[in-house]
Amino acid sequence: MTTLPELPEQPSSRRLVDTHCHLADYSDPIAVLDAAQNAHVAIVAVTEDPDQYRRLKLRLGSRPTVEVALGLHPLRAGSVRPSDIARFLRMVPGAGWIGEVGLDFSPVGIATRKQQLRIFDMVLTEAQPGRHPLTVHSRGAAQEVIRRLDDAKVPAVLHWYSGRLGLVDDALAAGLYFSINPAMVRSKRWTALIGVLPPDRVLLETDGPYAATRSRPAQPDDLHHVVSALALAWQQSSATVTTQLIENLRTFLNSVSTQ
Repeated sequence: MTTLPELPEQPSSRRLVDTHCHLADYSDPIAVLDAAQNAHVAIVAVTEDPDQYRRLKLRLGSRPTVEVALGLHPLRAGSVRPSDIARFLRMVPGAGWIGEVGLDFSPVGIATRKQQLRIFDMVLTEAQPGRHPLTVHSRGAAQEVIRRLDDAKVPAVLHWYSGRLGLVDDALAAGLYFSINPAMVRSKRWTALIGVLPPDRVLLETDGPYAATRSRPAQPDDLHHVVSALALAWQQSSATVTTQLIENLRTFLNSVSTQ
């Protein structure tokens, strides 16, 4: 089941989509969701383990502008039990998206490298590969993540990419997309990164509330500022960029549904 909250049939509806938002970790998730809806932003709400996925699904119920993604965050690898993995796999058929998953070989994650690799390989080989869109963490592990996604032929989005720019071509060749958040457009890497990303492989995210913008947690309605930054970088109007982003997401989801 590959779904997206209210993906418009025509670009004229102009709804942006936050493909990576930790909605459960805001102090008031419902208020954030309501504000996003008023700002014409839909949300893919990533989770960090099956329990959080279950709780958020129950709390939100059926809402047309949010899709809860089933996650198994790499920084949870040290505490993941066999029962957690079994529960994750049982939940996969009912999930529209999978995320947050991936690898983290930064100083805070390197101690569980072996466990992370085992879990990520399980996700890619057993969790109905190619039948769900993935949003993937790759901090300190971009080369390993890109290689594994390429080998598995799994459609995926690299969330908040911080790896070497020299690996971008490998990711593009593997069919991967890159999601951009408000913190990224204000970083020192922004000009260099956006200079190597083709416009048709870019999607949006906030990574809120963990990403910050203007000294506060990013909110889904901040995606309009990201659109403005992309418009400046691509020398296009904001309306043209919005249309491009909507089409990019449609193409990405079509790549999943045709697997």
